[in-house]
Amino acid sequence: MALFMAVVVPGVLYLATWPVPVEPEAWNPPRRPALRGPFEANRVLRGADSLDVGGEGPEDVAIGPDGRIYTGLRDGRIVSLDPDGRGLENFARTGGRPLGLRFDRDGRLLVADTQRGLLAVSPEGDVSVLASGHGGAPFRLTDDLDVGADGTVYFSDASARFGMDESIVDVIEHRPTGRLLAYDPRRGTTRVLLDGLCFANGVALAPDESFVLVVETSCYRVRRLWLRGERAGRSDEFIGGLPAFPDGITGDGQGTYWLALVSPRDALLDALHPHPALKKVLLRLPAVIRGGPAPYGFVLGLDGEGNVIANLQDPGGATVAYVTNAVPHGQWLYMGRLVGDFVSRFSRSTALAP
Repeated sequence: MALFMAVVVPGVLYLATWPVPVEPEAWNPPRRPALRGPFEANRVLRGADSLDVGGEGPEDVAIGPDGRIYTGLRDGRIVSLDPDGRGLENFARTGGRPLGLRFDRDGRLLVADTQRGLLAVSPEGDVSVLASGHGGAPFRLTDDLDVGADGTVYFSDASARFGMDESIVDVIEHRPTGRLLAYDPRRGTTRVLLDGLCFANGVALAPDESFVLVVETSCYRVRRLWLRGERAGRSDEFIGGLPAFPDGITGDGQGTYWLALVSPRDALLDALHPHPALKKVLLRLPAVIRGGPAPYGFVLGLDGEGNVIANLQDPGGATVAYVTNAVPHGQWLYMGRLVGDFVSRFSRSTALAP
C-alpha cells in the first residue's frame, strides 16, 4: 500500500497541479458529421501515384513558370521535379521551414516559412525576406498564401503564441490568435485583414478576387472575407462543421477549390474542449502518450458557395495520408503531405467524376 501511494499520489498531483504554459479556453465544437452524404467514406485515393521528392514533409506544391513542380521540405530545401516525377533538383534553401508556396507574375516563388516569415525566392534561387512580423511582434507560424493580380500577397500566421513544433498545443489550448494578413509589394507594408482566427492555415483567392478564403484548422471550418462589393470587409463561414482537420486550400482559377483535410477529428479532444482544466491535464501528459494525428487520406472539392462537389478518401492512409494541400495542374491533382518523402498525384477527371 505504501508503495502504491508513493507512486500514485505524486502522479495524481502532477496531472492536477503541474504548471503548463497554456491557458485553455472552453469551446463547444460543432457536432462531428458522420461519413455519409457529401462525406461518404470511399477509397478513391487508393489509385494515386507517389512521386519521390528526396526529403521529408513536402507540405505544399506550387507550379512554376517552367511547368515543373516545386515543394518545400522539413530541412529547409525547396526542390523541383517534372510533372511525372522525374528530374528531381534542389532549387533553394530558405534557412527555415517552408510551408505555403505560390509563384507571382514576376516568376518569383513566394514562400510562407514558419520560421522566417514571408519570403521571395528569385528564379536563380536567391532568398529574401519580405515580412517577418507585424506591429512589433514577429510572426510565429507563417503558414500559407495566395497572390493577387496586383501582387498583393494574402497570407496566414497560424498562431501568435506557438511555433510549428508546438502547433498541437495551440489546437488544444484553443485561444484563437491566428491572423490573415496582406503584404503590399509596392509599399513593402503588411496589414491585418482578420484576427482571432482558430489556427489560421490555408489561403485561396476567388478567381475575380471578390473574396479570400482562410482555413481555421482547429475550428473545423473555412472562413470567407469579402474584399469587394457591398459586403467588403465582412466575413462569413464558407464551409463548417467538417469531419476532419482542414489544412490547405487551393483554387483552380475557375471557381473550384481543393480543400485538404490532414487528419480525422479526435473524439477525446472534442469531448475535452468544453473543459479547460481537463485540457491542462491532457497537456501534462508526455507527447508520446497524447498521441498524434491518425493516418487518413481526405480531400474535398468545393464550388464557389462552399458546396462539396468532390470527395476523395483513403481510410487508414494506405496510399495517401496526412494531406496538407491539393493543387490542380493540367490533368492532375498534386497533394502535399505532413509526413513522408513523396507527393501524391491523382487524376482530376477521376476526382470530379459524378
